[in-house]
Amino acid sequence: MKKYGLNELREMFLSFFESKGHLRLPSFSLIPKNDKSLLLINSGMAPMKPWFTGEQEPPRRQVCTCQKCIRTGDIENIGHTDRHATYFEMLGNFSFGDYFKNEAIQWCWEFLTQVLGLDPDRLYPSVYLEDDEAFEIWEKVVGIPPERIYRFGREDNFWDHGSGPCGPCSEVYYDRGPKYGCGRPDCTVGCDCDRYVEVWNNVFSQFNNDGNNNYTELAQKNIDTGMGLERLAMVCQDVKSIFDVDTVMKITNKVSELTGVTYGQSRERDVSLRVITDHIRSATMMICDGVLPSNEGRGYVLRRLLRRAARHGKLLGTNEPFLSELSATVIEENAEAYPDLVEKKDYIMRIIKSEEESFAKTIDSGMRILNELVFEYIEKGESLFSGADAFKLYDTYGFPIDLTIEIVQEAGLKVDRAAFDELMEQQRERARAARAAMGDLAWSSTDLGLDLKPTRFTGYEKFDDTGKILAIVSEGALCSSVRGGEEAILILDKTPFYAAAGGQVADTGKIYAGNNVFEVSSVQKDGGDKYLHHGKMLSGTLSVDDVVTASIDVERRRAIMRAHSCTHLLHKALRSVLGSHVEQAGSLVTPDSIRFDFTHFSALTPEEIDKIDSIVNEAVLAGMDITVTETSPEKAKEMGAMALFGEKYGDAVRVVKMGDFSMELCGGTHLDNTAKVGCYHTVSEFSVASGVRRIEAVVGKAVLARLSQTNSLINQVAATLKSNPAELEQKAEQLVHEQRESRKLIEKLRSGQLRAEAERLFSEARAASGLKVVTGRVPNAAAEDLRTMGDFLRDKDENVVAVLATVNNGKITFLATCGKNAIAEGIKAGNLIKHVTALTGGSGGGKPDTAMGGGKDERLLDKALGAVYDYITENVKE
Repeated sequence: MKKYGLNELREMFLSFFESKGHLRLPSFSLIPKNDKSLLLINSGMAPMKPWFTGEQEPPRRQVCTCQKCIRTGDIENIGHTDRHATYFEMLGNFSFGDYFKNEAIQWCWEFLTQVLGLDPDRLYPSVYLEDDEAFEIWEKVVGIPPERIYRFGREDNFWDHGSGPCGPCSEVYYDRGPKYGCGRPDCTVGCDCDRYVEVWNNVFSQFNNDGNNNYTELAQKNIDTGMGLERLAMVCQDVKSIFDVDTVMKITNKVSELTGVTYGQSRERDVSLRVITDHIRSATMMICDGVLPSNEGRGYVLRRLLRRAARHGKLLGTNEPFLSELSATVIEENAEAYPDLVEKKDYIMRIIKSEEESFAKTIDSGMRILNELVFEYIEKGESLFSGADAFKLYDTYGFPIDLTIEIVQEAGLKVDRAAFDELMEQQRERARAARAAMGDLAWSSTDLGLDLKPTRFTGYEKFDDTGKILAIVSEGALCSSVRGGEEAILILDKTPFYAAAGGQVADTGKIYAGNNVFEVSSVQKDGGDKYLHHGKMLSGTLSVDDVVTASIDVERRRAIMRAHSCTHLLHKALRSVLGSHVEQAGSLVTPDSIRFDFTHFSALTPEEIDKIDSIVNEAVLAGMDITVTETSPEKAKEMGAMALFGEKYGDAVRVVKMGDFSMELCGGTHLDNTAKVGCYHTVSEFSVASGVRRIEAVVGKAVLARLSQTNSLINQVAATLKSNPAELEQKAEQLVHEQRESRKLIEKLRSGQLRAEAERLFSEARAASGLKVVTGRVPNAAAEDLRTMGDFLRDKDENVVAVLATVNNGKITFLATCGKNAIAEGIKAGNLIKHVTALTGGSGGGKPDTAMGGGKDERLLDKALGAVYDYITENVKE
């Protein structure tokens, strides 16, 4: 048997089924489309659910794919077993109401034995216990002796997931030989060892489960085949594990090159090498398909994989970022099958490097904060590290809970994990509630139940228009008229008022007939596309069937149009500067103001913001014509128009084109030339969610107002500092320098005071068994002051043993320090501090040379300090 490479096997499988009339489809994205039941695609059939259920028509009745898959349910097993992986490719041939068991089984056998050349005597089919049809095909059509066909029960050979299509399975096992077995005499097909490996699984989708385990025959019977590509390569190459397969091993070899650790040195190191190899494969593919690191959903899966890989890199002794370089090898090994990896190489590597560097900072800053918290707990004599503090470390600083637990345990404390889990669940509930609230906007759900035609919107062409009042709603009920002073909702047959949608706020203005005036404060659309004009009757009376004039606030609309057109320019500028991964994630367009959310993995630098501002303003000054074309979504796509991710479009769409600069689908109102935007300025840029950034900006008149305010502020500050605007920067630098020098002087004076106090205490040291014992109170001292004095005393004399204490707000803080000779004589600061703090009802701990702790009863402080001398004489080595 030839040892085919993984890339060869993929192509052989797809070409084989193309020869059988199947349509070869590329791998679907790892991000499920219109399927909220999955975070990530985890099987070959998962993206095809609508074709299996009959909800959608497949492009052909026979299809074959090699699907990228992610499964993290067994993440803790990765590296420890030979077959577990979070990322794998699933080969599959599928039939949607076309061929069934006979063809599926015969083609399976043909490919394995004739195309791949696997030894037929080492292949063993299995069928469902009651599936006599499949058994008969294997025996009488394929020619397998009945004693080599295994019947298994529901757990092994029946695919069922509660309700919906289901059916029996027929799997094919390959005998890899005794060297991979468990050695037991009864080892055979179905054994848990690695000798008999399942390489092919035919699922015969022939029943429908009503959810109560009542099964009926499906009118359309389907075939769903799954065969793990890496596992097939493991069999064909006769290697021990999927990590030893050619393309995967090249990635592991790169890990070894980057870390200096050779595969096969030890089991522990091999586990780390495997984890890194597996996780970087998953991460590279996920990022390529649009997943960004975050703290929830699929983004959290990605973040967890990258951080686990980074942590295992540290276990191998690597402290520098290396995963982004490793991803280049993943891309190289998969470039032929997935060319988009090459196109997005720089982007993928940037994301990984950014996340790895962010995690390194998290570890550094989190460690500092955690150590401070641990010290405080020890000072207070508490042993239970609160779930609230652990949650704050996780939520605010991104510090992993498992690392918190490990470090806290090393200090002799225990984390309140139950409280942490409760806070995590509360956070999830808040997030779910927020999402629910955001997803139920009035204009998408309000429906008054009126049997009226949709309102015709004329606001693209007109600022005012005549219309007929079709209905009036006041105080939640339909009425025939509205009088002065009353609030109401008016529904017209046509209107120039824009209803809030797509991030653009609604128009305001007036609806009137003569002196009868209704002021419009907001406009929404109901479920039937009727425009609901909310407002108040200012004067007179309006009634149903009245013909009125609807007139919007023109200046306000023009300011909104400036902002909306500029939003398109901003979107294009962001993609130009940051990369094509940038997608609009939300927006709010108000008069001369923009709030724009977009997908990106890191904060923008000042240079990037300046460049974005420059590109937008250059596009404004270019005076490009803005044209709007109405067409079909398909035609718009052919034109190259950008659609917003996740947005639903109808049969007709509006394509807004700004010269050759930008082209997007958009239902909002726009200018006719970019020059009318006036000018643009970014006010702020910040994170609103993991992987989502927000820009707040102003345009047009708001920019001029902001410039005026800024100039006024500069003049005020200059006057306060007795300077002028031209010299303000120099004056500020001078003040900062003076403040810095003053702080240094204060710190120097304080250090001198502490040193003098330490010298005084040392001069009063008592001799005990050849050691110098220093004890004393230090008034109004911080914990850091005690450390400074302790370091001075320890460096001054190697025979010193010192215990210092200070009292603040009734709380005692102790410090113990021991010189080298004292430690050699058996006096260790950690043990000493435990003894002293216990005498005041507290506790403490630390290292042999330095330790700190806290006490509770100030009345016992002098007694505790006096006990130091006795402790030393009793515990010094004889």
